[in-house]
Amino acid sequence: MYNYIKALHIIFIVSWFSGMLYICRLFIYNTEAGEKSTLEKEILRKQFTIMIRRLWLGITWPSAILTLILGCWMIYLLGTIPQWLWIKLIFVLGLYCYHFSLQFIYNRQMKGIFNYTSQQLRIWNEVATIFLVAIVMLVVVKQSMSLVWGLTGILLLTIVLMSAIKIYKYLRVKKGKET
Repeated sequence: MYNYIKALHIIFIVSWFSGMLYICRLFIYNTEAGEKSTLEKEILRKQFTIMIRRLWLGITWPSAILTLILGCWMIYLLGTIPQWLWIKLIFVLGLYCYHFSLQFIYNRQMKGIFNYTSQQLRIWNEVATIFLVAIVMLVVVKQSMSLVWGLTGILLLTIVLMSAIKIYKYLRVKKGKET
């Protein structure tokens, strides 16, 4: 029974992460639609609103809830909580906080309020990637990984991701100046 619950848990984790990663991209595109002509902006924002709503309410939220239910069920079946799992649960708590921050952005964009630039949303999009790497490494490696190396790895990943975003912005600006 435990392995079936674990398999379903993993399936819904994948769906949840997919939803969180894609919703940020849609937030970015919806924000950038504001830079288009009035007609284009109206058409794009209408389409992005439909896509965002369907993804968030139809896939991401249900996956987050099922991930939580199945995770709790697995802990119940385990009977005890190993030390590494406590650390994972701290990251999972952070991930749910991130999820709720996306809910805040979702609520604002559905009201036509765009508080964040596309650059800020690109940076925020990478937070899910950092959580994904941290949680997967912790689950797979468990006791073999030292806290120092784990934190160093997360820090290096963060630096690489933020550098990639800055390079991408530089290339976009440069391309815009050439045309």
